[in-house]
Amino acid sequence: MQEELIRRACAYADRHQLTLGEQLGYGLHGIVFLVENQTKPGRSAIKVHEREAPYCRERDIYLRLRERQVTQIQDCHVPWLLRNDDELWVIEMEVVTRPYVLDFAGAYLDEPPKYPAEVLSDWKAEKHEQFGEDWPKVEGILRTLESYGIYLVDVSPSNVALHR
Repeated sequence: MQEELIRRACAYADRHQLTLGEQLGYGLHGIVFLVENQTKPGRSAIKVHEREAPYCRERDIYLRLRERQVTQIQDCHVPWLLRNDDELWVIEMEVVTRPYVLDFAGAYLDEPPKYPAEVLSDWKAEKHEQFGEDWPKVEGILRTLESYGIYLVDVSPSNVALHR
């Protein structure tokens, strides 16, 4: 599957006169690369999704955030959607530095996930342990996202990075 993702990343880069750079991450939903513009100064990141449904979710969430002009939640940067490709399942976004909130492929839009109370309780306990004294700030970020109709469930220190 990784070969297919790299093939689509290269196709996207060719379409938009970008040079594919280093791999920034690889996860459940796809692969992220740094890209540089060949025609003007600047760099961005592209996320190539393995499946269409997570791509559509993440695309729609970034479109919602762009529509609402959201570039920051509390003190955390939110990547700005630059463009997307519905054929290649690629999202191009600005590169952000810590602190940040990113990776919305596993999030829900407009409808919160329906988890049993005990699952939700266990999830909150696990997140409280992961984030420690920062958990109240993370909860505030989640409430702000929910005010936009975005329900982030893939909450980890790599997706909600609070410290530089």
